[in-house]
Amino acid sequence: MLSLPSLRMGILSRRGIVAAASVRAAHGHVTTQEDLSAPQYYENRNHPLPDTPYRKELDTSQKSLKEKEKGSWKQLSNEEKLALYRLKFHHSFAEMTKPTNEWKTVLGGMFIIFGLTGLVVLWQRIYVFPPKPHTLEDDWKAMQVKRMLDMHINPVQGFSAKWDYDKNEWKK
Repeated sequence: MLSLPSLRMGILSRRGIVAAASVRAAHGHVTTQEDLSAPQYYENRNHPLPDTPYRKELDTSQKSLKEKEKGSWKQLSNEEKLALYRLKFHHSFAEMTKPTNEWKTVLGGMFIIFGLTGLVVLWQRIYVFPPKPHTLEDDWKAMQVKRMLDMHINPVQGFSAKWDYDKNEWKK
């Protein structure tokens, strides 16, 4: 009879939970998962002040600069102040709000889509749609107007009311 732990392993391996982990471990793939319960660094125009600093691991020069920060800021040079700022933030607000050239890409993509759509419509008009019916030709329309005038269609306010039958021309 199977024991309870072996049954659990069977269920987990069928679902792919244990199998994927054991395959990764067997091939030497060690992945580290970032702790997502801790605050993450995230900045944009709507949220310019992130919860955590940009640089979490500091080297020796950055650690010494952080120690200098605790003293008087008048002793720090502008480059050191900028380096301290870059430890805390990746971009300044001016850098975040700087316009990009993305609009050119979007507009170019739109024109490409419009062009391809035009080519599809042209292809459909040539190869897919049937030819225009003969009733849309100008000669047929002229014959149809003449027949409607001969039949005195709508003589009071309509089509025939605008035709002068004595002079054979449209009323002015």
